Amino acid sequence: MTIDMNCQSNQKNTAFISMGSNMGDRLNNCRNGIFLLNKVDSVFVENLSNFYLTEPMEFIDQSWFVNAAAQIKTSAGPLQLITILKTVETEMGRVSSEHRYGPRILDFDIIFYDDEIIDTPELVVPHPRMHYREFVLRPLCELCPDKNHPILKKNMKQLLDGIKGSRQRCFKIDKSFRGKKLSYDRHQPLTDQEEASHEILY
Repeated sequence: MTIDMNCQSNQKNTAFISMGSNMGDRLNNCRNGIFLLNKVDSVFVENLSNFYLTEPMEFIDQSWFVNAAAQIKTSAGPLQLITILKTVETEMGRVSSEHRYGPRILDFDIIFYDDEIIDTPELVVPHPRMHYREFVLRPLCELCPDKNHPILKKNMKQLLDGIKGSRQRCFKIDKSFRGKKLSYDRHQPLTDQEEASHEILY
């Protein structure tokens, strides 16, 4: 993939990216998306969280998601970075959906870009709904539990603690689960054996 963003070679900015997939091979969609992102000259993936199997929220009549978060260094500005992320999504086969929160092969969101507060028609950072979403906060707590939200003035652990009553089901994908087919949906509760093989987090 070649993306000429006319970026500086010095990758001095830190961004935190959330990712999710609920179509096809969800786990590999996320992995391949990170692989493609790391191939961009202006991006270096510093750290990646564990993967989580999570229940859909706003539009619930769809398959469960695989979610994770990444910490990156980048020389791309915020608007350049969102263009890069959308390009990777397209390369992975994402097409427009009639549902805003509907199924997708891959979805990237910028959660934080340094400590900047951005409010434009193209991009809002910090992500305006991140503090309601366990599938965003739990992976972020692995990468940056003490990072403060520049508007809410709470760190990631405090924000996660604040939504623990929301009961969104969020399962950490452990080593014994990797490579197995992800086939759960909201109509198919986990069996006792399946629950025992996961670290259940909610």
